[in-house]
Amino acid sequence: MENYSTSSYKLDVDLSFTPFPVEDLDVSVKSETLELIKNPSTWIKEIGSWLRFIQVNESLKCPEIVRNASQLSLGLELTNDQKILDLNHVWLGQSKSTDVLSFPIIDETFFGVNNEFIELGDIVISIPTAIRQAKDNNVDLCRELRWLVTHGLLHLLGWDHSDEESLNKMLLIQEQLLDIRGIL
Repeated sequence: MENYSTSSYKLDVDLSFTPFPVEDLDVSVKSETLELIKNPSTWIKEIGSWLRFIQVNESLKCPEIVRNASQLSLGLELTNDQKILDLNHVWLGQSKSTDVLSFPIIDETFFGVNNEFIELGDIVISIPTAIRQAKDNNVDLCRELRWLVTHGLLHLLGWDHSDEESLNKMLLIQEQLLDIRGIL
């Protein structure tokens, strides 16, 4: 993983990014999608915009320590079905592949010494699963990848979907995040 950072609306996002090996793609993808799969710069801008949107909207669930932070760090790994299956088994005890996993670091008892720089955790996405889901849902792979990252990001911020109502709220926020497309 390599670390990248940039400033977004006075919010500095440090991203530890592991790209998906382009040679492992079994489908052809548009250049915009290819950039998402191998280059962190778009993710830094998008994630920064999403985080800033959440920070300034008091009605959205966000740990106070994150809401007040000026520097946030997280990891994003784009991988294959086998690796995500292995992670799901080891960390969550589930012997099945999935589309996205989140490994949040912050919980309600978290009190950081430095409130300005906060580590959120890691998001792992299976590219082959995202490709299948995009096809099944008749959506562009770029949209599917962004959808999965917004889902993982909300989990890092403490969102959950243990019932239909909380799932619907989470899905609605994901749509809102995708709608801003990096512009507040």
